[in-house]
Amino acid sequence: MTHIERHEDSLFDIPLTYLDGRLTTLAEFSGKVLLIVNVASRCGFTPQYAGLEALYREYGPRGLVVLGFPCNQFGAQEPGSAEEIATFCEAHYQVSFPLFAKVEVNGPQAHPLWQKLRSEAPGLLGTEAIKWNFTKFLVDRAGKVVERFAPATAPEALKAKIEELLTTG
Repeated sequence: MTHIERHEDSLFDIPLTYLDGRLTTLAEFSGKVLLIVNVASRCGFTPQYAGLEALYREYGPRGLVVLGFPCNQFGAQEPGSAEEIATFCEAHYQVSFPLFAKVEVNGPQAHPLWQKLRSEAPGLLGTEAIKWNFTKFLVDRAGKVVERFAPATAPEALKAKIEELLTTG
């Protein structure tokens, strides 16, 4: 395996909590291409879970990891407990990619991961705020935030970019 250069104040060092309460950091996924998404169970974009799972199953063996972060900040569309979220994702979309504890992505209580994602890949006209559920961030194998995608961007529309990151390292 080639050496992966890590950035100062790396995404890999930010503490995270899985949906089941286990603690980790993104270092667990060092050397992988990451697709980080704020998700919700009662959103018009919720069917994107199927597309995210399809990407994970197709590209996971080559090094893609989809990471889902439930968020209740947009229209209270993720009100459930960790157990309810896990049950919903499994029952409706057979989600097998990692899901994390519910986070805030905007405002003073925004999770540090989301603060970093927002600052490294601003949205339209340089705005940092996350607009809605299912905003997507692609991160390369070295932990560099490569691009932000709008909620309306279907997961399958990211295939070419994912392919490029998996191929170029």
